Amino acid sequence: MPGARKIPAVEAVQVSDVEKRLGQIARFGLFLLAVTVLALLPPLQANSAPYAAMVIDARTGEVLHSRNADTRLHPASLTKMMTLYIAFEAVENGEISLDSMVTISRKAANEPPSKLGLRAGQKIKLRYLIRAAAVKSANDAATAIGEAISGSEAAFARRMNRTARALGMTRTTFRNATGLTERGHLSTARDMTILGRHLFYDYPQYYNLFSRLTTDAGIRRVANTNRRFLNSYRGADGIKTGYTSAAGFNLVASARRGSKRIIATVFGGVSSASRNAKVAELLDLGFRRAPARAPVNRPAPPVYAGNEGRTVNLARALSRSPRPLPRPELPVPQPSDQLLTTMSREIRNALAEVAPAPGTPAPPPPRPGTAALAAALPDSMPQELAAPEVVTRISTSGGRLWAINVGHFNSRFEAERILLKTALHELGTLDEALRKVVKSRRGYEANFVGLSKDLAELACRRLQARSLPCTPIGPG
Repeated sequence: MPGARKIPAVEAVQVSDVEKRLGQIARFGLFLLAVTVLALLPPLQANSAPYAAMVIDARTGEVLHSRNADTRLHPASLTKMMTLYIAFEAVENGEISLDSMVTISRKAANEPPSKLGLRAGQKIKLRYLIRAAAVKSANDAATAIGEAISGSEAAFARRMNRTARALGMTRTTFRNATGLTERGHLSTARDMTILGRHLFYDYPQYYNLFSRLTTDAGIRRVANTNRRFLNSYRGADGIKTGYTSAAGFNLVASARRGSKRIIATVFGGVSSASRNAKVAELLDLGFRRAPARAPVNRPAPPVYAGNEGRTVNLARALSRSPRPLPRPELPVPQPSDQLLTTMSREIRNALAEVAPAPGTPAPPPPRPGTAALAAALPDSMPQELAAPEVVTRISTSGGRLWAINVGHFNSRFEAERILLKTALHELGTLDEALRKVVKSRRGYEANFVGLSKDLAELACRRLQARSLPCTPIGPG
């Protein structure tokens, strides 16, 4: 353009360099401002969940250390300790068997991780669900356990809360079987420590689950979420980990050294490593403070109530069982010599049938009352033949017309042995029953007679839950 001044190329280059320099200075200034603001802010925590802790001597229940132990916090998967406690209770009381096949619901299959990977409609044994919940902390398995026992997770949560109150967990409210964060689903370090102690003492036959580093969960083998702590702390043998973003890293741990057993609980750890280190520190503190010798004061187990609070207190029910009044004492006629001779022959024949094979252990000492029978026998009969009792007690069932059969055997001795062993397993329901051996074409039938229908059915459920054979037999 005429008259326009042309900018030399050298001057244009110099203007561009100045603009770049100014941009760099501006960006550097913003960076310095950001660093200054961050330096003035309080340090950020990896997890802001509140901290709580509790340490007890498991033998006595004595509290050795506590901090915020009664603060209601999110328990996370520590919840599954209660889910498993109720599962053990249900199995032991015959509500369900370890080999019961559980159908997985859509709700259980859709639970978020950690999970076993169950599919809706799939069937799996209860024992595998228990292993997956205890070892892997699988949410789908925990929900399936609750639904199998109570019909729905909501009904199971109500049972969890009843059981918590019965155990003395006064500040705990459960809303689900998993521990996933839900409004009102809260517990305390003290309550979870109480639950851990009850798990150890009330169901010792299942406690080993919590120390398994891996286990077969039916569809695959799973690893323990607590394996690092179990491997690193001497004497540790359980119990349960938990984590959600709302709860932080939680752990109830139990360890034994010598005669001492300590249980420590931590809520709100900032990482699994720091939580494990803190629990180890608390367990060490417990072992230092606990006396070398202390009486074992087992916690009293709760009254069994089943689903929806239906109380089934066997001991109390039997104590109220009506008994007939004793008959008035009448003169007892003295038996004749001929009758005594007949009794002697019949007892010899009965003892020949139940005599143990050579090399079997000696029978237990005679029950009280056999001395009088021995004194009434002729002098020619050896006294030791009078000691064993073929019929062990007289039934006073007062109209109890039901019975149960616990098997068929090749010899009367074996049938009597199984009856005695079964009675010892199931004192709660069979203590008032008469043990009776009946010879049939199939061999010798081992029966308990003199039961009510309810007791016969309950005894069979409890025996079958232990994988023992049992068939109820109605009147006639």
